[in-house]
Amino acid sequence: MKIAVISDIHGFSLALDRVLADIEAEPGIDQIVVAGDLCEGGPDPRGVLDRLTNLGAEIVQGNTDRDLANGSRTSKSATYTTDRIGPDGISYLASLPFDRRITPPDGSSPDDDLLVVHANPFDLDRHIPPDASDHELQELVGDTRAAVIAFGHIHIAYTRQWRNCQLVDVSAVGNPKDGDLRSKWGLFTWDLAANRWTCELRYVDYPLAETIEQIRVSGMPNPDKVIEALERASY
Repeated sequence: MKIAVISDIHGFSLALDRVLADIEAEPGIDQIVVAGDLCEGGPDPRGVLDRLTNLGAEIVQGNTDRDLANGSRTSKSATYTTDRIGPDGISYLASLPFDRRITPPDGSSPDDDLLVVHANPFDLDRHIPPDASDHELQELVGDTRAAVIAFGHIHIAYTRQWRNCQLVDVSAVGNPKDGDLRSKWGLFTWDLAANRWTCELRYVDYPLAETIEQIRVSGMPNPDKVIEALERASY
């Protein structure tokens, strides 16, 4: 079994196209799971939604998806996004589940599961930093039972062991923040003989010039600020 996990597309459809092409080139992918934050922040929120719904991926809700759906995001960027995805897009974001749990063949649930969430297993807002202390991990992950927890939210790619669980931040498709502009995604392979998951972070070259042009012609607010933040690829 092979599962591809992507996260934090944020309306950057051209970067999504690159990542999906990279996933398609990997033989034997059984499922694509998207860990939330689909639309807000980039030039093509509708294009992202259309691609994902046509893809048939499993999609969980991110904090920006929730906030767009409940109307609590009121920035110019949020207004641009909601205008373009329309009421059907808002309803779609509101309908997304909190998590997705995948039990591998001949595996035992929940201890052998791959658990996909946006930020952490309990809420959509608190990120799991790569240098979190044991006390922080107890608060953010606690006694959650899974072999692997895959997530995004903080846009920084890393893997880390926590007790019997591997934590994997698959970073972001749309706007990475770890100083590396390449889009990231996670490949999770169930090794039936070893009875365990193997996890690999994949890196995909970003279509920067094409995305800058898309931003400039999109009509989105503050295009120069969006371009500068994208090129910086850090907080």
